[in-house]
Amino acid sequence: MSAPTVHRVNLAEAFATFDERWSPRLAGAVNDCAVKIVKIEGDFIWHSHEREDEMFLVVRGSFTMRLRPPLRDIEVREGEFVVIPRGVEHCPSAAAECHILLFEPASTLNTGGVVNERTRADPPSV
Repeated sequence: MSAPTVHRVNLAEAFATFDERWSPRLAGAVNDCAVKIVKIEGDFIWHSHEREDEMFLVVRGSFTMRLRPPLRDIEVREGEFVVIPRGVEHCPSAAAECHILLFEPASTLNTGGVVNERTRADPPSV
């Protein structure tokens, strides 16, 4: 039997490997969940996920998680995270570049039920 693979990820180094906005990178996996990193700036698209919850952890910067009424928008700052439950329509928005760590089931499509030019079905690894 071979030894399991154990590796460390330096988030600053991982974020330095790419410049694209809204294009997640796979940084690791925990059981059936993916650990992804993404740089965001501007507005994403309104979408929801039927079967998956998502966690957004701000590593650098801040962003607004826009939510449909009756829910209220949430400002998420560096060192904070927000969990968006399955089925909740949301739209991340950042006035300036923001670095986010995503924790979600590996099957989660970044655009939820919407498929368009921003969809990244198979994000590359960092």
